[in-house]
Amino acid sequence: MAGNKPVVWVSRPTFESEIARLWPHFEVHEESQEVKFTSAELATRLAACDAAIVGLKERIGAAELAGAKRLRIVANLGVGYDNLDVAALTAAGVAASNTADVLNESVADYAWALLLGAARRIGAAERWLRAGQWRATEFRGWLGTDVRGRTLGILGMGRIGQAIARRAQGFGMPVLYHNRSRLPEAIERECRARLVDKATLLRDSDFLVLVLPLTPQTRYAIGAAELAQMKPTAVLVNVARGGIVDDAALAAALREGRLAAAGLDVFEGEPHVHPDLRTLDNALLSPHIASATTDTRRAMTAVAVDNVLASFGHGPHAGHPPNLLNPEALATAGATSHPTRN
Repeated sequence: MAGNKPVVWVSRPTFESEIARLWPHFEVHEESQEVKFTSAELATRLAACDAAIVGLKERIGAAELAGAKRLRIVANLGVGYDNLDVAALTAAGVAASNTADVLNESVADYAWALLLGAARRIGAAERWLRAGQWRATEFRGWLGTDVRGRTLGILGMGRIGQAIARRAQGFGMPVLYHNRSRLPEAIERECRARLVDKATLLRDSDFLVLVLPLTPQTRYAIGAAELAQMKPTAVLVNVARGGIVDDAALAAALREGRLAAAGLDVFEGEPHVHPDLRTLDNALLSPHIASATTDTRRAMTAVAVDNVLASFGHGPHAGHPPNLLNPEALATAGATSHPTRN
């Protein structure tokens, strides 16, 4: 321990230029490589720190927090936070934060990359070429699906969904969306999007993009019954969370020709991928990298650092972490109820 500075644990290598902003105020313990921690290992590390910056693979709930008497904030490196038991953090008086907004555009770009790649069979064609099978050009070989003018459906119309919808204008695509609540008319006009019920969204979408959080209510939002309502020519894209789609049901629909293609960046039980999906040429798969650009991942680190600094009264947001998920945690414990080491 260096003096009486509070301790920040960073669970994975990030961007040193951003982590360095913590050094004047904290003793920083940063993992030098990616590690999958057990629950007991997480509990040990959280018990020894005053703040933690963690990734999606760190699942933190009551058991992991049991001995974390000094812990003031857990800053999540992601906009989604289904890895955090926010109720348990709040009960323990520990703030939680995410990295909302800074990854909207990069994730929207990647959703379109998957949509276009799945529609035009890019993944399968590349594998075929690399395997040395290209010996002649066939006029009717590798036929894919046109995008322009087709209907884009978006399930979950938050900021990322809106960014995806705005890009559809360049392809002349009408946009349908289904959401918990209707967007303001000004945003609907900007996105050229129309609210429909879920059944209509499933029935009418040529391309359906999922951009909703994983909650008990959204688990298996797309299962066998929903897939049966979609066009057999449709393409499904998931850049949200694994578990929103029933991967086994999706694999069956793709294999049996009841759905044309899928572009998937997320899977239930990551890093495990359902074995049936891995065998299908009409499934374009990627390893949860929709936000993986240098600028975006650096910005995500910066937001996490801002939240930690603010929780201890430093930086431009001093005393008011800008991305709190549970502001009531501060009322539960009070900003000064945890032992400070300054």
